[in-house]
Amino acid sequence: MINWFETAPRRVLALVCAGCVAGLAFGLYLQHVVGLEPCPMCIVQRYAMLLVGLFAGLTALSRNRGVLLGGSSLVLLAAGFGAFTAARQSWLQWYPPEVASCGRDFYGMIETFPLQRVIPMIFKGSGDCAKVDWTFLGGSLANWSFAVFCVWIAVALTLIVKLSLRRSSGSQPSYA
Repeated sequence: MINWFETAPRRVLALVCAGCVAGLAFGLYLQHVVGLEPCPMCIVQRYAMLLVGLFAGLTALSRNRGVLLGGSSLVLLAAGFGAFTAARQSWLQWYPPEVASCGRDFYGMIETFPLQRVIPMIFKGSGDCAKVDWTFLGGSLANWSFAVFCVWIAVALTLIVKLSLRRSSGSQPSYA
């Protein structure tokens, strides 16, 4: 069995990037074709997914071990942020607030309030964030988003561990 984490970390990162592109395309399909409007937390998860894909894609272009380690760490951080946001939204869906107020949309918040006030407003959630519009196999979009971010976290952690443990021999290894 081939261990791509050791022999081809660039291919692993390219697959992560492709997975993010597919996930973002699916989100846009649900928004523009199916007609689901994303809540503020959904938009934050999209940005986190975009960052994971961007970091993974750019890192996959390098053969340098240090760049691969640094890029994998950035993937880990962005995926962790996305997982936190998805977990918070899932919690809001399971335990909706007693007063379901549909607050401002994401862009309205950004335009109206300073960033230090917008961030707490996003994570506080609203009636929109607690609403479940779509499910697959019993899981909401936030649940599936959390699962995907956890996969990206596991991939990034595995890459970091494999790249860190690899002893540099006399010649620099060439990563595929």
